[in-house]
Amino acid sequence: MKDDKNQLKSNKNMKETFNSIVKGAGTAVSNVADKTKGVVAKSKDSVINAVDVNGNGEIDIEDFIILGLRTPGIKVNRANFLQKELMKNYPQNIIDDAITSNPAYAKIPSSVIDKIADEVIKYERNCVSGISTALGMPGGFAMAATVPTDIAQYYGYMLRATQKLMYLYGFPEIDTTEKGHKFDSETINLLIICLGAMYGVHGANTALRTMAAALAKGVEKKLLKAALTKGTIYPIVKRVAKWFGVNMTKKVFAGFFKKAIPVVGGVIGGGITYFTFKPCCDKLKESLQDTLLSNPNHHILEDELIISDAIEVPCNNEFSSY
Repeated sequence: MKDDKNQLKSNKNMKETFNSIVKGAGTAVSNVADKTKGVVAKSKDSVINAVDVNGNGEIDIEDFIILGLRTPGIKVNRANFLQKELMKNYPQNIIDDAITSNPAYAKIPSSVIDKIADEVIKYERNCVSGISTALGMPGGFAMAATVPTDIAQYYGYMLRATQKLMYLYGFPEIDTTEKGHKFDSETINLLIICLGAMYGVHGANTALRTMAAALAKGVEKKLLKAALTKGTIYPIVKRVAKWFGVNMTKKVFAGFFKKAIPVVGGVIGGGITYFTFKPCCDKLKESLQDTLLSNPNHHILEDELIISDAIEVPCNNEFSSY
């Protein structure tokens, strides 16, 4: 009960945080009466300035990942999460094994993990249904103030679901600490891959399975980091990020002053967020269900094997800085 209250409080804090992030944008575009082209341009610039947290002059998926990770309630502590979910049905020694290694290693049946995953998705989906209904209302200049908040919050809930699902299916703790106003590039790229798997972006599933295989084999962390940030997996990261750039950012501004805000795979507005969220989470769940971390009998496909071998025996320039 206490955890539920804390979660509800975190959700409330999340909304308040996003609102404060885009307060400047809301102030700049609140004059509904003045509908000149100059105001439209100013409104768009205000939104870009509010959301462009990585400072590259445009809105991209990395911006929403950073906004999400900076928001109270989004980061998930792996040990605490697994403890809470498993203590209902398992003794502490089994839970300790799951935390030290992973649930599959602790001999927790996949059916149990799948059930918990479904509960996670259901919970996060219900949180999404509470996103501002302004996105489903007739458009207007004032709506520009809510767009960054609501879309960033939507991806925030996706990030929280992503962490929980990855921990259930065997991945280690994700480093979500901010160091000097920056997040680890490995973390950002890993989350980009996960979001890519959610939306069915080509190559994302292969990258996810390959990383799982590398972790299951005990590949050194520095080699996996090199693969994610400048090596064999990095080209897939760039491809996924580009896909989001084309399918999200342009559509956001194409529909900026219309009834709803188009985002990847559809529109986000009113109750529509409720129906688009679950299929994305289900896709990630399906990807995570069959990897070497979650399924010891996983059959490694040829494309996974090629990338995995390259991670284990990298070119010198892939990790020369370590």
